[in-house]
Amino acid sequence: MLISAIVAISQNNVIGRDGHLPWHLSADLKRFKAITTGHSIVLGRKNYDDIGRPLPNRTNYVLTRNVAFEAPGCIVCNNLSQAIENARAAHETECFIIGGAAVYREAMPLVQKLYVTRVLADVEGDVLFPEWGDGWHKVSEERFEADEKNDYPTTFEVWER
Repeated sequence: MLISAIVAISQNNVIGRDGHLPWHLSADLKRFKAITTGHSIVLGRKNYDDIGRPLPNRTNYVLTRNVAFEAPGCIVCNNLSQAIENARAAHETECFIIGGAAVYREAMPLVQKLYVTRVLADVEGDVLFPEWGDGWHKVSEERFEADEKNDYPTTFEVWER
């Protein structure tokens, strides 16, 4: 099973502000849906709280240390390894790490493919994407300009190692 991460990152490495995305990018949301639909996604409890519901047509694994936490329509796991093993046991072909920062940080050593929406701006925020490490190469890149549905210009990038 391929372990991938999908993220939107500003030029100054910001991925969040005050518990939310610090931008509105319709094209990124459509890309996220197209790429992750039909697969497993792994997200932290704070990220789940921000979204407020399971994402449809995906198996949602929510990570939390709170053993009493319930997320209807999701599978609650106490650690990343448990979520990945559950996805593997379900014969998933690709499992997506979708954040937040602590989940990305823990998962990055395992991630083989990165789907990055690069927000071409410096953005204020309080949540940063962790360092990627070495050995990555870009396999594709496509640029999009800002418009009425997208706050900033972006590039959609795919990285592998």
